[in-house]
Amino acid sequence: MSFPYGLVATDLDGTLLRSDGSVSRRTRDALTAAAAAGAAHIVVTGRAVPWTRHVLDDLGYDGLAVCGQGGQVYDAGAHRLLTSVTLDRQLAGVALAKIEAEVGPLHLAASRDGLDGEVLVGPGYAVAGPLPAVPFTDASDLWAAPLNKIYIQHPALGDDELAEAARQAAGGFVSVAMAGAGIVELLPLGLSKATGLSLAARRLGLKAADSIAFGDMPNDIPMFGWASRGVAMANAHEELKAVADEVTSSNEEDGIAVVLEGLLA
Repeated sequence: MSFPYGLVATDLDGTLLRSDGSVSRRTRDALTAAAAAGAAHIVVTGRAVPWTRHVLDDLGYDGLAVCGQGGQVYDAGAHRLLTSVTLDRQLAGVALAKIEAEVGPLHLAASRDGLDGEVLVGPGYAVAGPLPAVPFTDASDLWAAPLNKIYIQHPALGDDELAEAARQAAGGFVSVAMAGAGIVELLPLGLSKATGLSLAARRLGLKAADSIAFGDMPNDIPMFGWASRGVAMANAHEELKAVADEVTSSNEEDGIAVVLEGLLA
């Protein structure tokens, strides 16, 4: 059985996962067949490791995963964090002040570094789904330990508007990623999914030219730029579809499997 890629990189939410958080049997079988044909599968997600581990364990996934928007490379089989990039808290504070000077007060959350790093959630911030989070009211708590990222929400601006305003105001201090509905993130400057994916691929002796990537949101654009082929889901953000080599079915309709089965045929 021939398969043209040595690496299959998949985002999680809106891509590999269906809306109920599950992975279909058809998609699991297609990934297994790609692995049998010699391809490594790397999960590449915006979620930090603590919000990703249970998904990978449920999948029986024991390879490398890129978490935290490219900031973490995680060995799922060994439950070990191999690399982790943290956000400069002083620069992040300056970035937040500059953004708030332009758009007004923000609702904040933050992801602490490490295998068991908590997600802290401030007043007014809405967490999507049932993921665990710890509320805070004292702003000093936000800065008390190393962070992977800060999440921002605005009471009136939409995600695209907020992300663009944040880039305009603070793009020289942090990277800004729009990773899903209500998920705008401030990251270490220059960090993207492509950063972590290139590190993980190098550990496996694989190159960008060997890679096909699947995603659904603007934070997947750097990964598509790195990989040889980028496939957007039918449910993807228009910005990602605009740079994709191909658009497949939605995450609810086994879009990853549709492409992999075609390549395996």
